[in-house]
Amino acid sequence: MKKFVTFIAISALALAAMTGCGKTESGTVSTDGSTSMEKVIGALGEAFEESNSGITFTYNPTGSGSGITAVAEGRCDIGLSSRNLKEEEKAQGLTETVLALDGIAVIVNPENPVNDLDLETIGKIYMGEITNWKDIGGNDLEIVLIGREAGSGTRDGFESITGTEDACQYRQELTSTGDVITTVAGNPAAIGYASLASVKETVKPLSVGGIVPSEETVKDGSYVVQRPFVLVTKSDTKLSAAAQKFFDYITSSEANEIISSAGAVPVN
Repeated sequence: MKKFVTFIAISALALAAMTGCGKTESGTVSTDGSTSMEKVIGALGEAFEESNSGITFTYNPTGSGSGITAVAEGRCDIGLSSRNLKEEEKAQGLTETVLALDGIAVIVNPENPVNDLDLETIGKIYMGEITNWKDIGGNDLEIVLIGREAGSGTRDGFESITGTEDACQYRQELTSTGDVITTVAGNPAAIGYASLASVKETVKPLSVGGIVPSEETVKDGSYVVQRPFVLVTKSDTKLSAAAQKFFDYITSSEANEIISSAGAVPVN
């Protein structure tokens, strides 16, 4: 009996050694892409690092298009996009996983008396058909159109929803969500759009067709200006152990509270 117990003990130790039991996992997880996802992915990365002390998380805020290219070229583990992948991108061997939903807030300066616009009016404003705030209940000021740069997931989502693709008459095309918010906050005549998760008190989000942008209205679909937050991976390339662990964590229900606290709507 003593020999049998000893054999069991030795076998258990061998199995532990083979599976790495008791060892701290190490490695890195690199993400690259959407600036709109900064708040969400940053909060998830911070929580993940706290529970996995040996793993380092990095995020490079380059914009959705650049993030998709980065993962396609193998320069990061997970790309971040605030739009769905295009068919030609999927054909390059990329896979999308929707992490959360995000409302795109249409924002104005807090001094602007306008509080609500319908989708058709927003489209006419951005195509230059309505050029003065006085024509839609505002002050006698020429409307200054602020938007994102070509390749931005936020721009792609906004233009596709409002039917303004390749027709927007932008005064400024900025390279980050933060820049859009700062610019609108500093100009009483400006209008812009930004991820709802990133909106600050320095600007005023408009209701659209009478629906205020919020987690609830995004989730139930009543707020129509919304888009997905997408994780992009290579279909034929296995993630590293560290990156897979991060991917599994952020797509599990365990991460829902963090995603919600960051202003987005979890889908799991």
